[in-house]
Amino acid sequence: MKTNAVRLLDRLGIRYELREYEVDPEDLSAESVARKVGLPPEQVFKTLVARGDRHGVCLAVVPGDAELDPKALARATGDRKVDTVPLKEVEPLTGYIRGGVTALACRKPYPVLLDETAQLFDIISISAGVRGLQVFIAPDDYIRAVNARLVPIARDKESSA
Repeated sequence: MKTNAVRLLDRLGIRYELREYEVDPEDLSAESVARKVGLPPEQVFKTLVARGDRHGVCLAVVPGDAELDPKALARATGDRKVDTVPLKEVEPLTGYIRGGVTALACRKPYPVLLDETAQLFDIISISAGVRGLQVFIAPDDYIRAVNARLVPIARDKESSA
């Protein structure tokens, strides 16, 4: 399937692999996607849409087994405070629905911040822009495709805020 995200990678000459999986609308978690595509959750990255009080919308890309650390994201963006946007704003801002959000070919070129743990892997998995399709890509190629900055923005799910 050729999504806008895949077309962008093709246009940039970036190598990738596509992996389809069956979607469960009741469980769109990155952990579930990881099981279905055969990767550990820490290698499957989810894209979250956030808004800072000074610099506006950005995309935070964090491992599936972690959660976004809003304070760390605020430090990285130069904001005092950052929150994820309400679900109803995700599609109008990005052009993608929940479970299919990606920084690749996003509606606008928002700043992209990728958790630094992506560097631990030869390949990471991100959404291809639709539910049920993942892109396997080298972290450096993803960074180049979306002009991402590597920063520490994730924390273990068990950690307190």
